[in-house]
Amino acid sequence: MRRQLGIAVVGFGWMGQAHSRSVMRIPSLFPERGYAPKLVVCAESVRERHQLATGGFGFAESTADWRAAVDRPDVDVVYVTAPNMLHEEIVTAAAALGKHVFCEKPVGGTPAQTVRCWDACNAARSVTGVGYNYRFAPLVQHAKGLIERGDLGTITNYRGRFFSMFGADPLGLLSWRFDLDAAGHGVTSDILSHAIDLAMMLNGPITSVVGSGAGFITQRPVAGAGASHYARGTHGDPMGPVTNEDYFGALVMFANGSRGTFEASRTIVGPESQMAFDVYGTGGAVNWNFETMNELGVYLADAPERGYTTVRAGERHPHNAAFVPGDANALGFEDLLAIEDHEYLTAVSQGRPHSAGFDEAVAYVSVQAALLRSWSSGSWEKVIPVNSANVTSLVPADAAALLQR
Repeated sequence: MRRQLGIAVVGFGWMGQAHSRSVMRIPSLFPERGYAPKLVVCAESVRERHQLATGGFGFAESTADWRAAVDRPDVDVVYVTAPNMLHEEIVTAAAALGKHVFCEKPVGGTPAQTVRCWDACNAARSVTGVGYNYRFAPLVQHAKGLIERGDLGTITNYRGRFFSMFGADPLGLLSWRFDLDAAGHGVTSDILSHAIDLAMMLNGPITSVVGSGAGFITQRPVAGAGASHYARGTHGDPMGPVTNEDYFGALVMFANGSRGTFEASRTIVGPESQMAFDVYGTGGAVNWNFETMNELGVYLADAPERGYTTVRAGERHPHNAAFVPGDANALGFEDLLAIEDHEYLTAVSQGRPHSAGFDEAVAYVSVQAALLRSWSSGSWEKVIPVNSANVTSLVPADAAALLQR
């Protein structure tokens, strides 16, 4: 007997719609699952999206009142896909009502918010999930297996990056992602979190960091309600200030003794969506880039021929066969979300922790806090696990001032 899981989605922009599509697809992709997902209610402030939610996605109801959505007795799981600085209120309310919570990364717009969400869900014993979907690419999971089996030897170097052009156009609208009050920090709360979470999954904890950020585009055309960060204004539009960082770069040390470098930029020109890593060990190396997510470069030092071999995703890799048979039949971004959502809802149905959950979110914001301190101090900073007692002291008080450094 499958356990029915009623789902509320709070925020029906890009990610809210993507997760909703994933839930719709799950019954056809994963017939052996132990749960039956149901889209119960969508909460969305942009009223034009309500008909899409009910008519296009099959939600039983759509409402502007997220509290009423979360409070419904037939809702077991709440997906929080609203702007970052709204997450804390929604997550903590859902946890207080005994709901399980999946929240888009990095849970809070600030480390302190993430910690408070973590505390609330721990107290409620909620099964949590956080949207680090790149973990679930079949070839990323294959790379993880190579590392864990020791095929690459002792890891010595790690290079991670997330370069995206979504903010490269100076006429790109001033959506919530560019606003400290709506998004929290910039790339350190957004795309860098993906790169560092993946590094910690593959290579273990980070112990110390040094880094700095920058803002390259200081003003953008003012956006209307619900505007996408991919939308564009025109010359002569009213302009508003960008109040969080466009770029961050860092050197890090891992607990296993390896060294790493990280960069993230939303204003770079060239890479479209280069969420990528290179891992180097004494016995080999691997590299992966989301832009070519169905290929993994593998170099094994004891192979008869030197050079990287291109491994193409196929049904022998985790979850790949749920989508396409054979080899080299490509998966895409929303396929990763479908795998992620299936793994999370399986954990909910079994009453066990999910990875990545809020524990992993707090692990990332502990690194983020150290990065922000380093940006402020100009020095190496130790990664100190954040909690409700110390988080205020571990994060620079005036985040906006960092852009002036």
